[in-house]
Amino acid sequence: MVHSLDREIPISDVKTMDEYVSASVAAPRFNTILLGGFAGLALALAAVGIFGVISYSVAQRTQEIGIRRALGADGRNVMRLVLGQGLRLAGLGIVVGTAGALAVTRLLATLLYEVAPTDAATFAGVAVVLAVVACAASYLPARRAAEVDPMVALKYE
Repeated sequence: MVHSLDREIPISDVKTMDEYVSASVAAPRFNTILLGGFAGLALALAAVGIFGVISYSVAQRTQEIGIRRALGADGRNVMRLVLGQGLRLAGLGIVVGTAGALAVTRLLATLLYEVAPTDAATFAGVAVVLAVVACAASYLPARRAAEVDPMVALKYE
């Protein structure tokens, strides 16, 4: 089209507007994807860590759980005890993590687009997701503890 107007004008590096826009947001998009990937990995590590700690705690407390069961505690009570322990652990982590996140929000402010660094909805959403993950990670050890046979637990070690 330009050649039809003047054949002497040199034309190079012709791109569409979409290509220019895509090139201009490539670095921030990569940073966001990378940060999201690391956040997902951190969430998975948190779930595995909580599962491991609660499983270890249940294994260490097998005799105590057996005594509770022998004295009349039903499976729901034992499950509530173990889930409560996992949620207390998660609650402490959420409080410390939120305080740490509030302290370093200025460093991430350049990566945010139309979101305030201290957006309350984002912090609340993350806290809820972490609490749900902690509850899910604590469920299997809690169910295992609820099914402990008192006689076997009392003979354990």
